[in-house]
Amino acid sequence: MSLPAPTLLQAALTDPQTVTRCLPAQWDLLVRQARRANLLGRLGSTLREAGLLAAVPEAPRQHLHAADVICRRQSVSIAWEVQCIRRALARCDAPIVLLKGAAYEIAGLPAARGRLFSDVDILVPKAQLPAVESALLLEGWQASDHDDYDQHYYREWMHEIPPLRHVRRDTTIDVHHNILPATARVRVDAQALIDAAIAVPGHDGLFTLQPVDMLLHSATHLFHEGEFANGLRDLFDIDALLRDFGSDSRFWDELIARAATLGLGRSLYYALQVSSQMLGTPVPAPVLAAAQAWRPAGPAAAWMSWCYSQALQPAHPSAETRSVKAARLALYLRSHWLRMPFALMVYHLGRKALLRPRKSGDAATMPQAQGERAP
Repeated sequence: MSLPAPTLLQAALTDPQTVTRCLPAQWDLLVRQARRANLLGRLGSTLREAGLLAAVPEAPRQHLHAADVICRRQSVSIAWEVQCIRRALARCDAPIVLLKGAAYEIAGLPAARGRLFSDVDILVPKAQLPAVESALLLEGWQASDHDDYDQHYYREWMHEIPPLRHVRRDTTIDVHHNILPATARVRVDAQALIDAAIAVPGHDGLFTLQPVDMLLHSATHLFHEGEFANGLRDLFDIDALLRDFGSDSRFWDELIARAATLGLGRSLYYALQVSSQMLGTPVPAPVLAAAQAWRPAGPAAAWMSWCYSQALQPAHPSAETRSVKAARLALYLRSHWLRMPFALMVYHLGRKALLRPRKSGDAATMPQAQGERAP
């Protein structure tokens, strides 16, 4: 199965010089694709670094400038929000490990450039969850509106408690105790992630995952997912992390070893294969060869490669062909198989289907887990 031709957005982000050949109608489509994919800020950042902003026509340049203003404002807001969280949890005696976008921002990683995100994710020891939740509630965060079933669903099956929203700032925090839920057949040692976390300079009590764990978490998040509204953005996160961390030759050997230790080899295989194929991410040949140990057997590997090449297109009507929709449906079904045992999956999805229409975000709020035989 061949890979699809790159979209305007994918081409612009991987080879910025292509924008110099864009016609007005193509610029209009490029901006729309980038906005829907949550990559408008990154597009502006990429063109700025390539010295190409002057070549952008006035109208799309205004959109890029507006996205840049939002990203800069968000950078300040996230720094403040993280400090509010740190102060709220100061008495909990628990390490606060930042995850995903907040971690990239606070650590000053290239992956944060032009990145937009809507909440702060943290990882804390499971034993500290009651104290952490109580401290946040006392400082103005409140639980989302979930019924008894959803509360049980989060607290018994998931790897996080229900999202908390601050009553004044209207900001959201997701408190995790693992990167995969309790229903996972492969159990990730969350304490090992916390023990290896790195302190953030100048931010007492704040940590980020070590580089190999940060990459593995990003890969696990994307390649166990069944909803792809931000899929392309998350793939560019992986690309940015690999390019940044990969400048240290020791990173690659540590990455392979850590994936084996944590049982996340299949996610790493997909991350390396898909990012190198779709985005041209520079992955050393010996590393790609080592990751073949986690390659799905038989024709499943080619099938999955095709599915991801289709599903990870911008969430815009111009890119949503029949094959894209089919691939997303296949991966949506796969994600449910990975997330929970079959009987629980049938019960859970059946209940959701009977009680309310499925919303677009439902897939993203299901547990994420690894299955026994799924590719």
